[in-house]
Amino acid sequence: MAGRGRPRKNAVTPKKIALENVEFTQMKDVKFDPSLFTPIKTGTIVDSVLSNEGGIFPGTNTVVIGDPGVGKSTVLLDLLSNFQSKGKRVLFVSGEMNEIDMFGYVKRYPKFGRIPILFMQNYASNPQSAIEKSLDQGFDVVLIDSWAEVNDMVQEENGWTRKKAESWLLDLMDKHNKAGNERNKHTAFINIQQMTKGGDFAGSNRIKHMTTAMAHLKFDGRGRDALRYMSFSKNRRGDVGEKIYFSLFRSGNVQYSFEQV
Repeated sequence: MAGRGRPRKNAVTPKKIALENVEFTQMKDVKFDPSLFTPIKTGTIVDSVLSNEGGIFPGTNTVVIGDPGVGKSTVLLDLLSNFQSKGKRVLFVSGEMNEIDMFGYVKRYPKFGRIPILFMQNYASNPQSAIEKSLDQGFDVVLIDSWAEVNDMVQEENGWTRKKAESWLLDLMDKHNKAGNERNKHTAFINIQQMTKGGDFAGSNRIKHMTTAMAHLKFDGRGRDALRYMSFSKNRRGDVGEKIYFSLFRSGNVQYSFEQV
C-alpha cells in the first residue's frame, strides 16, 4: 500500500571541492597595516561604547537595528558627520530617502548638508554599477540605509535571487574592508538592517559572521516621554549591554548621555 502524505524530496548532496592541502595560520607571522588599529573617532562620548579604544576601527562592519521611529537614520548620520568633521572621508548610501526627504534632515541638522550622498533612487536602472563605482573612490566610513533596500534594488534589476544579491554586497564590503579601492582605504561599513518580529537581526548567518558589532536603538518606556538609547548585543572591539541615551529634541546635534535625561 502506498504511503500517504507529502512525497519525500530526494536529498541533495552539495558539491565538495577537493583540496590538495590545508594550511594553518600562526598569528605571529601575520602582518597588518598599522592604520587598521587606529580608531576613527566622533569626538563625543559615543566613542566609548563603539569600542574599548574609543571609536570604530577601519575595515570593520557594524549592523544596526532599531524600533520604528526611534531615530536610526538621524543618529547614524550624526556619527557620520562627526567622523567627517575629524577629517575622515565618508559616504551615505541612501536606499530609502530622496533629496526632498533629506532636505528635512538638513534643516534640523545643517552639518548633514556636508555629507556626500549616493541617492539610489537616482540610479534605479543600474544600482549595482552605481554602488561599485562609488565605493571604488575609497572611503573611511560608509553608512548604508538600508541593507535590505539596496539588496532588493540590485536583486530586482539584475533578476538575481536574494541570496546572490546578498552575496554580491557582502563580497563588495569585504573587498573594501581590505582596501580594494583607489585610495587603499580600509573602509568601515555601518549598515541599517531589518529586524525580526522578535527584535533580532534579520539576514543570513554570513552577515552575522562578517559583523564586528551589532547595535540596537530602542525606546526605554512608552509614550511621548519614552527615552531613547543605543546598546550593543555583540561587539568584538568593546563591551556589550551598556546603554547610552540620546535625545533628538535639539537641532544641530544629537545629544548623548549615560544618564537618563
